Amino acid sequence: MPKHTVAVIGAGKIGELVISGLLRSGWPADRLLVTTRRAARAADLSDKYGVSAVDNATAVAKADILAVAVKPQDAAALFDEIGAQIPAGKLVVSLCAGLTTDFFAARLPEGTPVVRVMTNTPALVDQAMTAISAGPHATEEHLDIAEEMFKPLGATIRVPESQQDAVTALSGSGPAYFYLLVEAMIDAGILLGLPRQTAHELIVQTAIGSSVMLRDSGEHPVKLREAVTSPAGTTIAAIRELESHGVRAAFLTALEAARNRAREIASEMR
Repeated sequence: MPKHTVAVIGAGKIGELVISGLLRSGWPADRLLVTTRRAARAADLSDKYGVSAVDNATAVAKADILAVAVKPQDAAALFDEIGAQIPAGKLVVSLCAGLTTDFFAARLPEGTPVVRVMTNTPALVDQAMTAISAGPHATEEHLDIAEEMFKPLGATIRVPESQQDAVTALSGSGPAYFYLLVEAMIDAGILLGLPRQTAHELIVQTAIGSSVMLRDSGEHPVKLREAVTSPAGTTIAAIRELESHGVRAAFLTALEAARNRAREIASEMR
C-alpha cells in the first residue's frame, strides 16, 4: 500500500526515534515532515535525515498522519494553536506520556481518530517495546497504520487505553531500571576487585544473554533463575541478600509510583 505522509510534531528525542525508524524501514524521506521549536534543531534534522522541516500549520495541511511528540506540558498550547485546523478524518498519533485520548478529543474536531502510543528508547537499536491503544474514533485500520509506523523500531503490542499508565511504568520507564541495575552491578564488580571495563563487559554481555534467553526460550523467569541457583551455592547466597534487603518489594513500589505519576500528569493536563 502507498506510504502515508507523516508529520512528527515536536521532534525531540522520541520524535527523532520515529523519524530514523521509519527511514530505516524504507519509508520515503519525501513522505516525512518535522516541526520543532528551534530553527537550529529543524536544520539539524533536515540535514541528518533528508526530511522537510516545516511549521505546524504546513504539517497539518500536508500530512496524512500527525505524530505528536511534544512534552505533555506543551500539548495544550500546541492544540490551542493547531487543533481547530485539523480535519476530522486525519489520524493523530500521540506519543505524549500520560495524556489520554480524551485530552485530545476535547481539543480536536468531533470524530478525529486518535491512537495513543508508548514506546521506549531501545528504539535507537530497533529493540523498542511499543504499546498501542485506540481512542474512541480510531478503527482497526488506524491501529494497523500505527503498527506499520512502529514495528520498524522493535516489537508492538495492542492494549486497552486503561492499561497505558501501567505500560508507561513498566516498559516506557523500564530501560532506566535496567541501567540502574547494571550500574550497581558494575560498582559491585569494582568493589570485588575487578577493573571497571572488565566489570562493564561482564555485566553487559550477561544482561544481553539473559534477555535473549528470556525472549527465545519460552521459559518462565523463575525456571531460568532456578537453573542458575545451585543448593548452598553462590547464587542463592546472593539472592537471599537481595530478598532480605527488599529488592522485590522495592521494584513493586517503584513501578506503582511511576504508574501513579503518569496518572498525575494526565490529571494536571486536563
